[in-house]
Amino acid sequence: MDSIAKFKIPEPIQKERTPFYYYDLDLLNHTLATAKKEADKYNFIIHYAVKANANDRILKIIRHHGIDADCVSGNEIKKVIEIGFDPEGIVYAGVGKTDWEIELAMETNIFCFNCESIAEIKVINSLAGKAGKTVNIALRINPNFRAGAHEYITTGVEENKFGIHPGELEIIMDTLALCPNLKFVGLHFHIGSQITDLNTFKRLCIRVNQIQEWFHNHQIIVNHINVGGGFGVDYNDPDNHPVSDFPNYFKLFNRFLDIGPGQKVHFELGRSLVAQCGSLITKVLYIKKGINTKFAIVDAGMTDLIRPALYQAYHKIENFTSTGKQEYYTIVGPICESSDTFGKYILLPETNRNDLLCIRSAGAYGETMASRYNLRDLPRALYSDNL
Repeated sequence: MDSIAKFKIPEPIQKERTPFYYYDLDLLNHTLATAKKEADKYNFIIHYAVKANANDRILKIIRHHGIDADCVSGNEIKKVIEIGFDPEGIVYAGVGKTDWEIELAMETNIFCFNCESIAEIKVINSLAGKAGKTVNIALRINPNFRAGAHEYITTGVEENKFGIHPGELEIIMDTLALCPNLKFVGLHFHIGSQITDLNTFKRLCIRVNQIQEWFHNHQIIVNHINVGGGFGVDYNDPDNHPVSDFPNYFKLFNRFLDIGPGQKVHFELGRSLVAQCGSLITKVLYIKKGINTKFAIVDAGMTDLIRPALYQAYHKIENFTSTGKQEYYTIVGPICESSDTFGKYILLPETNRNDLLCIRSAGAYGETMASRYNLRDLPRALYSDNL
């Protein structure tokens, strides 16, 4: 087991006011270096999905590793430009790009818009014409198969708000022929999130090859293939699997994706780059005896980490200040919602008021999704070098 993965938190930080996010920067750097090294073997290009975690310190470290950016809002584009990401490495996705966001992206000279509908294509062409620009676009096409552990994180099926149905390709290409301010440069795919079965990505490769064949038959050259993200992490055993299996992940795409001469392959990884480096640290306020369980009521809530409430996501929960006899607890927060629950019947050492609990693998879709519901303060971020 990689010693870098053993979870620990410096004692001075344990005394900080809770709740807060704690980031292990050694693990983050190790993960990023591993992913970049494996992608570089095949000249693959990684764009970090900023929606996973937009913390400034995290973004600066990601940029330092030479990874590009995948944005889904105008403010994400602003943020990565401020951090120092190269505009020529920014891809911009999303079904509901507003006019000001499109204009901002054009002014910034990003690499590519990932387009998701005929209506969007027409609007971008019109705005580009008014600005006197020609902009790159890729078509986000739904491969039409289900992936991901929950319907809320499945994005590539036929009846979905995301992407273009393959049956629309003829009319899409006819539309592009009437859009002089757009340059069609690529195909974009994204099938879901938290995918750990590599066979799912093999299916994606086969489907991408089939769709590419349609373009070949129409004498259309596509220079960029963006296979999206969705690669998962091990939420159950983060200590033994702190870094996702990037060697086999990228090797699979190199083996099964038919890559033409001069074609570049892009990935939009988020969760797999940052999830394991982040933990939510919370303090026990009360132990309440229920009829069938003991409740450990903590000071963190769904406002700090919404994934368990939103789609019943599992996070490993540890008590790292107690060594008592193990008992079962339901871990709940202070929010006035019954869904404010982090885990049910969790086996922990005997837990008491003021014990510190760690909710693991929270570096992705944790801090970035925090809210001020109930007028709560946003959680702070602390780092492994905050000594």
